[in-house]
Amino acid sequence: MLRTTIFTILVLSMLYLPPAGADIYTYVDGNNVVHFTNVPTSRRYRLIWRDYGSYDHSQLPEAALKKRVSIVARKYGMDPTLIMAMIKVESDFMPYAVSSAGAVGLMQLLPSTARVRNVSNLYTPGKNIEAGVRYFKYLYDFFNGNYIKAIAAYNAGEKAVIKYNGIPPYPETQWYVARVLKAFWKMKGYTERQ
Repeated sequence: MLRTTIFTILVLSMLYLPPAGADIYTYVDGNNVVHFTNVPTSRRYRLIWRDYGSYDHSQLPEAALKKRVSIVARKYGMDPTLIMAMIKVESDFMPYAVSSAGAVGLMQLLPSTARVRNVSNLYTPGKNIEAGVRYFKYLYDFFNGNYIKAIAAYNAGEKAVIKYNGIPPYPETQWYVARVLKAFWKMKGYTERQ
């Protein structure tokens, strides 16, 4: 009876407490001991649980993004409208979007891509945009200014675009390129009849 009462009190008290909110990281050491933390102290730790309780899941206003995107895009010589179109298709302007493949943030960067570009927090809109535009600029230069190949490579990787010498025959990538271009032309003010 006492155990049931204590359990009931604990459950009821948890219902009325605000969530603590923390990401959880883990690693297994050489002795097969599993370590957990919400504050990783080394690169050995891997994220296993993302707490979204403290994040705003809503879209960022398009107008608020335009200024930041414009600054970063011009810094790298990219068209800000094209970057906005990519963000629209990638995350629908949601800074905390996470894909089934683990891509994160506005420009849906994989953590491995972020590490190569020295980005620590992919959920910070400014850092995510900076890393995404920098990566897109790399692809754009890699494909000698061919923005169609660069867009396809942003989705499928440069090796796939090289292999097929253009948009790979992957339905997801073909859909992605078409959606980005459609969003780009819509943002530019063109309609299908023009």
